[in-house]
Amino acid sequence: MRQMNFALALLTAAALAACGGTGSSGGDQTHAVKFTQQVTFGDSLSDVGSYNVGAVNVAGGGKFTINGDNTSTNPVLTGKNWTEVLAAELRLPAPCAAQTGLQGTDSTDPALDFNVPIVNNANCFNYAQGGARVTNPIGPGNRAVKPELGEMTLPVVSQVANHLAKTGGKFSGTELVTIMAGGNDVLMQLGGLSAGATAAGTAAGQKAFPTLLIGGLVAIVPAANQASAQASIGLAVQTTAAAGGTQTQIAGAAALAAIQLGADPAAAQAAAAKAGTDAQAAGAKAGADYAAAQGPLLVAELGKAGAELAALVKTQIVAKGANYVVVNNLPDVASTPSGKAQSASTQQLIGAMVDAFNAQLKAGLGNDPKIAYVDLYSISKDQVVNPAIYGLTNTAQKACTTESSLTCTAKTLSGPDVSHYMFADDIHPTPYEYWLVTRYVLKDMAVKGWL
Repeated sequence: MRQMNFALALLTAAALAACGGTGSSGGDQTHAVKFTQQVTFGDSLSDVGSYNVGAVNVAGGGKFTINGDNTSTNPVLTGKNWTEVLAAELRLPAPCAAQTGLQGTDSTDPALDFNVPIVNNANCFNYAQGGARVTNPIGPGNRAVKPELGEMTLPVVSQVANHLAKTGGKFSGTELVTIMAGGNDVLMQLGGLSAGATAAGTAAGQKAFPTLLIGGLVAIVPAANQASAQASIGLAVQTTAAAGGTQTQIAGAAALAAIQLGADPAAAQAAAAKAGTDAQAAGAKAGADYAAAQGPLLVAELGKAGAELAALVKTQIVAKGANYVVVNNLPDVASTPSGKAQSASTQQLIGAMVDAFNAQLKAGLGNDPKIAYVDLYSISKDQVVNPAIYGLTNTAQKACTTESSLTCTAKTLSGPDVSHYMFADDIHPTPYEYWLVTRYVLKDMAVKGWL
């Protein structure tokens, strides 16, 4: 039933667009609401070119999808994201980035230049930036995380403040405001968790290794030399470690000490290898235990971010005069190529984080007639399970060969026809998927009586 409901919703949206969108050829060309402009806040999913400068521009990139107008080869390869498609359907000016620039590597070679002065564009109202979080200024790609790239990652709270500063502290009430964020909060929290788990596992493994190594080798020394084995092998381990020896070198020195005490060489080598394997297992367990203990904290953090975004919409957008606000919730991040590459336990954690964010976002927004809450989570989850009814041919693999779709073009595609893939890279949609997102946004706008 759910997949049929979603399919009908898309058909409804297509019909609505035909009555007032760019693809119409007749009929009623007016909407219930006449929007004067589109104002957008968010992250890479809404970014129309904040980083389309320097080396990114030279590469033909600039947006987080398959870049460039390739409609001559395939009609759906428009190079546009959902905010651009939505503006076109509503006959509004094409969105442009409110701020552009990069703070990364400076080079005289344009193809390597990621240091371009920040420019604020007075007549552009798409504030979304790749890497942006809800309130935290450090997102993926920021120079504090990736200094060679140097994305600005201005958080949504600052994006809204910049718009209010530009417009005298208020919205006109006739613009369509769109907002979508939270994905980078998930990614940054997971990155921190991974780093912490790795550190905990490494420390535990390193701590366990000497004890396991000495104990294993002492056990194979002949009984006559058992009394001195602990001290002799222990000294070999301590001396080699103090000299900066690697784990392999420490194991070799300890095994040699055991052999000199009468241990069988093959048995000594086997005992040293087992100590390494057992230490690695101890480290893996410590890392997993760390992740399990930190997981609930990450879920709470995402819930907090969802509540913060809701409060921002209510107090700094609606309360400042906006009458028409589209708020997209987080899609099913666990079903992206990035999510599917994680362990089962991490995928479950991602799901819990997204659920917490969306729950708090929806609760905080309430049932406000000025807000259209769009449930992209449910639709994206259904698309992965039932791709065919949406015209999707692949929901598991990415269409681009580049690390990030920011520099993906028709020259860097993974196959001859990726036009109906769901994902351009590990996280970001293709132009076709962005088109599907727009249909669903239009449907919910119609339900609100705005179309």
